[in-house]
Amino acid sequence: MRTPRTGAQDSRLRADCGRCFGLCCVAPAFSASADFAVDKPAGQPCRHLRTDFACGIHVDLRDRGFPGCTVFDCHGAGQRVAQETFGGRDWRAAPETASLMFDVFAVMRPLHELLWYLTEALTLHPPDALRADLGAALAETERLAGGSPQDLLALDVEAYRGEVNRLLSRTGDLARARGGPPGADRRGTLLVGRDLRRTDLRGANLRGAVLIGADLRGVDLARADLTGADLRGAALDGADLTAALFLHQSQVDAARGDRRTRLPDRVTRPAHWSALPLTSRPAGRRPRRR
Repeated sequence: MRTPRTGAQDSRLRADCGRCFGLCCVAPAFSASADFAVDKPAGQPCRHLRTDFACGIHVDLRDRGFPGCTVFDCHGAGQRVAQETFGGRDWRAAPETASLMFDVFAVMRPLHELLWYLTEALTLHPPDALRADLGAALAETERLAGGSPQDLLALDVEAYRGEVNRLLSRTGDLARARGGPPGADRRGTLLVGRDLRRTDLRGANLRGAVLIGADLRGVDLARADLTGADLRGAALDGADLTAALFLHQSQVDAARGDRRTRLPDRVTRPAHWSALPLTSRPAGRRPRRR
């Protein structure tokens, strides 16, 4: 078992497609939508998956109608399933492993997502008792992820995620209250297309909030907990996310922004932002002010 790292995010929690077998292009289903140009059932390879498991339209995914592929992140689960759980045997050369491998990937991905969040939580200076609980959860999640295919499939990953999320939520709440009173609780709130430019979101709880196409231009998101927040198409022009909590690269990749958008050092400014006009507008009509 590898030793879980704290501080800087573990590089093994980042996708390494060259060591995977295109699992994200085969295992999940997707439906024709703004994110995907076609329907694809679970377990069927995408029509653009090459024989070497690379994407045949990788450089043109957005232009070809597959922006959902550009923001998907397995958190390193793909290469772990391919190289560790299945010892480098690929599903094409060993077709008898295919169904089992795809099912295992569906369990490994949320486990690796939890590893990412737990590692991030330990950087937020939690009190000693909570730090110990987070460290124990990190070690246990790593142990579970290192199990056999049968062990992984026997795990109730949703129930386990619920247990760990309670720790992560406590960590976020304490971090939101540090340096000022915690902001509004907007967990799971539907804020699709909302104009939030005049809304104070500092220290807000935005866990699981649906912010698709929301107008967040110029908004200060310091100490806002963005765990699982859906930022697809959200306008982040000039927004300040340098001190946002649990902000993941894939969330930023799914949003719209410009050169004025302030991001944490660990998050890379998406290349496609440079192709957007300086003042991008969220998708859809602007909601009427009330």
